[in-house]
Amino acid sequence: MELYGLKTCDTCRKALKSLEGAGQSVRLVDVRAEPLGADQLAEFLGAFGDALVNTRSTTWRGLSEEERKGAPADLLAAYPALMKRPVIRAEDGTLYLGWGKEVQAALA
Repeated sequence: MELYGLKTCDTCRKALKSLEGAGQSVRLVDVRAEPLGADQLAEFLGAFGDALVNTRSTTWRGLSEEERKGAPADLLAAYPALMKRPVIRAEDGTLYLGWGKEVQAALA
């Protein structure tokens, strides 16, 4: 299982701890240290659309109005911290976004 996010993100750390506590083998992929490739980015955007861009983040608030109008793929490539976190790829390849109750019930 892979968890894409930031090692400093509280939500990512909670998800990682819960999944490991449930006996899952999880690899944390810090998207700042290991930026997503174009294929991964396209796959994630295909699965989640614009919901992949976290418009409530401090990174988003720091962007100009002009920058915010950019394509989601371009924004996420330029600003990895804009990605809503975590994105979790389960063993069967299923992708999950965030760490809400539905995702927790499905995975932990």
